[in-house]
Amino acid sequence: MTTYDIALIGFGGVNRTLAELIATRGEGLRSDLGFGLRVVAITDLRLGSLVQPEGIDLSMALNLGGSETFAVHGGSADTNNESVIHTCTADIICEATYTNPEDGEPAVSHVRWALESGKSVCTTNKGPVALRGAELTSLAEQNGVHFEFEGAVMSGTPVIRLAKKMFSGLKLNGFEGILNGTSNYVLGRMEAGLDYDAAIREAQELGYAEANPAADVEGYDVQLKVLILANELLDAGIELKDVKRQGISTVTPEDINKASRAGRRWKLVGSAQRNPDGTVTAGVTPVELPLDHGLAGVSGATNAVAFDTDLLGHVTVSGPGAGRVETAYALLSDIIAMHAAKTGAVAHV
Repeated sequence: MTTYDIALIGFGGVNRTLAELIATRGEGLRSDLGFGLRVVAITDLRLGSLVQPEGIDLSMALNLGGSETFAVHGGSADTNNESVIHTCTADIICEATYTNPEDGEPAVSHVRWALESGKSVCTTNKGPVALRGAELTSLAEQNGVHFEFEGAVMSGTPVIRLAKKMFSGLKLNGFEGILNGTSNYVLGRMEAGLDYDAAIREAQELGYAEANPAADVEGYDVQLKVLILANELLDAGIELKDVKRQGISTVTPEDINKASRAGRRWKLVGSAQRNPDGTVTAGVTPVELPLDHGLAGVSGATNAVAFDTDLLGHVTVSGPGAGRVETAYALLSDIIAMHAAKTGAVAHV
């Protein structure tokens, strides 16, 4: 039976959870999926790097504590991602590092190094996909490997793959969606009576919002996701500057109350629409939706995208848009898709 060697670039919540799944459910996954997974390299800013072609003891890696690093287990306290990616024996690189919304680095380089060295890549990182997606996809094709990124948009909900596989024969005219759970939660709590600052503090206390919540509430996160969906599903060929952005910080309690009295609800909506001339208009903005709108009832951290199709009208896909387990599953679903492409097996994702 095939075993894929994988390298984990970044060992935070997502890749750590993937390692936990492999450690605790490895045999079950092998039986269910028809292939095994073995971690042969890990890099992490805090822990350093460890490369073991025979396979890393995941129990050890998952239980490192305090100031302990991989150096005490035959690795290094330093992180040299370029060297590890180029020289390790991994078949697949799982990239889950920080997203830089301006240039996509260092993740863009991580992906490029892997593809150039003949290794497939799956990533949950929005930066490389949104800012260099076409270039990196082309590079993967040139080197006969795969570049998969399902988790970059709706975490474990396979919205990209579903649209590409299940909408065959349909013309996709556009989409609109709720693609950020933090901003959605804040708007919901404001509707319940909290002011903006109190709603932000509550979201931070619950772990939904970062110490600096700007990426979520000012629409930067959704802007990247809209760019990915527009280019992947509408073949828009647009850049980040083409996606207009406005966050929710301008929405006041008075706006919320006025909308509620009118039977409407505020949502941060990311959308793209194909124009009659073939161009695509895309943006992110707070919108008052009527309560019978398909997105109006989407609450909390749930994400949803409504696709506008020519034969079926609007088709809405909803599911978890955040969470360590859900996003780790997205990486697993990418690996399953790679295996299916290689073997011709049906991908159960």
